Amino acid sequence: MMKLKERRKPDDPGDSGSLNDLSFLLIIFFLVIAGFNINKGYLMQIPEKDKPRLVHLEDLVKCELTADGAISLDGSTVTAEQLEVKIREKKGEYPNMTFFLLIEPDAPYQSVIDVVHTIRALDVENFSFKMKEAAL
Repeated sequence: MMKLKERRKPDDPGDSGSLNDLSFLLIIFFLVIAGFNINKGYLMQIPEKDKPRLVHLEDLVKCELTADGAISLDGSTVTAEQLEVKIREKKGEYPNMTFFLLIEPDAPYQSVIDVVHTIRALDVENFSFKMKEAAL
């Protein structure tokens, strides 16, 4: 009588150590790649330390963002739409305009983002901001 070879059962993929290693490496690879795809935010030109920039008073537009999210432009309260119109007009008169934003510490984060986005959308190259010091 001839003895037939026994058929081997296919290996269970869960038992394969090399497949687990490959899966682990792929997970790590995609986590590392995902870290490179982060939003870099707004890219702004920062003046060099050696060359201070002189700003003429008529080129300076002062804007303040209050704790309740209100926008104050040159002392008067404006809406986001009015801010856009006034900055567009000012930029037409003074192409080297510098926009200065003074932010109160309790100002809503989204309001800050909205003002910065509006200014960047209008291609204002000279942009500066400062946090207002909290009153003691």
